[in-house]
Amino acid sequence: MGFLEGKAAIVTGAGQGIGQGIALALADAGASVAVVGRTGSKLRATCELIDERGGHAIPIICDVTSIEEVTSCIRQTVGQLGGVNILVNNAQSYPYGNLLDVTEEAADEAWRSGPLATWRFMRLAHPYLRGDGVIVNMSSSTTIMHDGGFYGMYSAVKSAIAALTRAAAVEWGPDAIRTLVVMPASESPALENFERERPERYAEMLSRIPLRRFGHPELDIGRAVAWACGPDARYITGSTLMLDGGQMLLR
Repeated sequence: MGFLEGKAAIVTGAGQGIGQGIALALADAGASVAVVGRTGSKLRATCELIDERGGHAIPIICDVTSIEEVTSCIRQTVGQLGGVNILVNNAQSYPYGNLLDVTEEAADEAWRSGPLATWRFMRLAHPYLRGDGVIVNMSSSTTIMHDGGFYGMYSAVKSAIAALTRAAAVEWGPDAIRTLVVMPASESPALENFERERPERYAEMLSRIPLRRFGHPELDIGRAVAWACGPDARYITGSTLMLDGGQMLLR
């Protein structure tokens, strides 16, 4: 039996990249996983990978910017998996660009898909998480970079998510709910696009990682998240897990 046997998890943005890697790792550890995202074909592909390994997963199409769809996602998960023990808020749009260049539309989408969606999922899942629940929210090393230009709006969004996580650690600790922030430096479709569109910035980012590689979504990010959701990490809350190959040393 895996160390997450009997647990039910929600992972948003789980159709690809980091979200998929986390979903696979949680399932390998024994959790049943609600694979959440906007594109049904990608969700089904992730579920098939989990099924092939002997795990259990269900696809749930959900636009995290919609309160109605977030509410429905929680209800479907509870109805089909029996509850919610682990919540991973990973879905997020990426408003890269200088502050004068980021559009109103991109900024609005980032705030609605990031902090607002994270807060909604957290509070709606709270009744089910009480007693032994874990929330993992994805932030970014851009929030602590010394030269945050070009990432300003994205950094602001991710900083807000970290603030929500810290507040929940304090407020919900007495409910036996742990909350964690993860700062990953990982391979992903978004990173691949970034490399194609801005190769010089990509090379600069890579040069700052002592291990000289971006993490694997499942082996480097997903498995660490799964461990953090398990019993061996039961005294860790309100903390930031740096899964970045040393990119931000000793933070």
